Amino acid sequence: MMQGKVVILTGASEGIGRALAQQLSGQGAKLVIAARDQARLTSLAEALPGEALVCPCDVAKASQCQSVIDAALAHFGRIDVLICNAGMTMWSRFDALQQSDVLQRLMQVNYLGAVFMTQAALPALKQSRGHLVAVASVAGLTGVPERSGYAASKHAVVGFFESLRIELLGSGVDVTQLCPDFVLTETHRRAIGADGQPLGDSPMQEGKIMTAQKCAVLMHRAIERRQRLWLGSWRARLGRWVKLLAPGWIDRITARAITQRH
Repeated sequence: MMQGKVVILTGASEGIGRALAQQLSGQGAKLVIAARDQARLTSLAEALPGEALVCPCDVAKASQCQSVIDAALAHFGRIDVLICNAGMTMWSRFDALQQSDVLQRLMQVNYLGAVFMTQAALPALKQSRGHLVAVASVAGLTGVPERSGYAASKHAVVGFFESLRIELLGSGVDVTQLCPDFVLTETHRRAIGADGQPLGDSPMQEGKIMTAQKCAVLMHRAIERRQRLWLGSWRARLGRWVKLLAPGWIDRITARAITQRH
């Protein structure tokens, strides 16, 4: 189903984005890969089996998002799918946070980055009756201790794309939200700590969480089906409903899950 489709993928240089690029290219998609690190994007493009246009971009800057869309249209003539995957994270209790500006940066990258890219791409997606895909998180559906700023930004993503889906009824543009659980990526090592600096080491027990490659396979399947919502674990699928009946229990489960993964 992805054969010949023009797909813009942000956050493509590493982690889930890089694995997803490999999946999509292997299925015949024509990729526009965007991230800040041009060298990593170039190495990815050279390793992909299909055509890929490299577009360095900081999604927190609306003008750079517009440049990616302009380049995609100039090169391919259309856009079929936009996957908003770029993001950053943090690990810190809110009351331990020493640098509050990290919260602003989280919103700029995780939330506004997706908004800016979507705003730039939407006219072309309406023309192609295309597909909007937002990589949110299970943390966008429930609170997660030590990740309050990250969870807030992903709640914003979920709220925005849920609302946009309704606005786009009848336009032919579908909206898919992907909500992975913990995934083994470089993002955790670069997570911002309480002092405002990258942690350097992952706070996760990495042997017990899903790999980026497996996550990308499951995400790709959901994208092909134009699925409304994909939840990346049984715990997320169960917890979404149990939270309505026993929210306190879900709070305790979430707190225990974070403790166990340190």
